[in-house]
Amino acid sequence: MNITLAALGAALLATQGIPTLPGNWQARAGGEIRHIMVRADSSAQFGEEVARWRVVGDSLWITLGDGVWQVYAMQLAGDKLTIAGGDLEKPVSLKRVGAPTARPDTLAIPDAPPVTARAW
Repeated sequence: MNITLAALGAALLATQGIPTLPGNWQARAGGEIRHIMVRADSSAQFGEEVARWRVVGDSLWITLGDGVWQVYAMQLAGDKLTIAGGDLEKPVSLKRVGAPTARPDTLAIPDAPPVTARAW
């Protein structure tokens, strides 16, 4: 399974109509378990990577600060988040395993690119 960091930026994406998206999310990638912290300040963190997220309709938009948004179809049902499309080979399911922690002041959130700057 090829899961990019942008896709896991699950956590990715303030809460723009989806108040239950922030949390500590977990995804399985092959034999690994990856943790993604999604915060209400529009940041998502996985390891040392910090992304900005937003929800647009039923889509999750994520940027790592490279000037483009990766766009994924999103389904959120309680503590289960499924994202698909974008640069993913197949859908990825994440499970919320806790509440988000505060973002350290030392971690900057990437600037949001314009909505026209999307990767397909």
